[in-house]
Amino acid sequence: MDIEIQTVPIADPPSRPRRFVFVLLDRFTLLCFSCAVESLRIANRMAGRELYSWELSGEGGETATCSAGISLALTMDLGELDREDTVLLCGGIDVQQATTKRLISWLRREARKGVTMGGLCTAGYSLARAGLLEGRRATIHWENQDSFAEQFDEVTLTKSVFVIDGNRITTAGGTASIDLMLKIIADDHGEELATAVADQLIYSSIRTDQDTQRLSIPTRIGVRHPKLSQVIQMMEHNIEEPISPSILARDVGMSTRQLERLFRRYLSRSPKRYYMELRLQKARNLLMQTDMSVINVALACGFTSPSHFSKCYRAHYDTTPYRERGAHGARMAV
Repeated sequence: MDIEIQTVPIADPPSRPRRFVFVLLDRFTLLCFSCAVESLRIANRMAGRELYSWELSGEGGETATCSAGISLALTMDLGELDREDTVLLCGGIDVQQATTKRLISWLRREARKGVTMGGLCTAGYSLARAGLLEGRRATIHWENQDSFAEQFDEVTLTKSVFVIDGNRITTAGGTASIDLMLKIIADDHGEELATAVADQLIYSSIRTDQDTQRLSIPTRIGVRHPKLSQVIQMMEHNIEEPISPSILARDVGMSTRQLERLFRRYLSRSPKRYYMELRLQKARNLLMQTDMSVINVALACGFTSPSHFSKCYRAHYDTTPYRERGAHGARMAV
């Protein structure tokens, strides 16, 4: 049976809906798109009028397939837009490959009109490749932060769940799309409507652009020990120039032996081993997500010798950096 919805009164309703154009890149993340479009749909429902409309766009204008293998029918190709439109690119896996020359040219052309443009999940990369984030603040999914920072030093990268800098928008992906859309809805039509949308989504903890996207270190490692968390944070912030265990221990007020025991007790590995794993994880991200040379990847991760880097990488991942990159390229070519 139909359920009667208590609508939210809208002061000074717009003469026409605000149109969003969702550009679905190849292998986009379904979650970031669905969270965004559902927020708009619910806003219309709660307002009892069409405040927002949307189109699904992409190269070819026929279908787009997400990373889960589900295909969606598109309503338009990469065509001419109105200046009042808001473009939201939806990225996902291997966004570098999905950022084609045609897409970049289209983004630059439409941006010259003053169109508001955003990148959800990994699509901040596409905006940066098109030169649309120069001198701006931005964010991207935490897994892509290392590679993004290496490639786009003209962009001020943050760890926020979303960033709105003028007419440029970026999100960290996933449910961050809800936080972004609630912010937009509140700015357009007031907090009451945004809160009503959040209630419909059973979204009880609304984040702002001041919130960071990753869980705290104690939550991530499952250990609530302040000095251990402090040391791990220092390690994560000093990948290119690793700090010795003795200095790490001194900076948190303990001996090197105490630090060793702390890591063995809670993480079943030495501080040196844990630090090495952090560096190798960053190296793997850079190999997969950038075209940086293996030597430059090694240097960015604190290895002064390419041979030492290769030896450590092989011991951890059972393959060499060169083979890892080659195998990744072959998978993408299929």
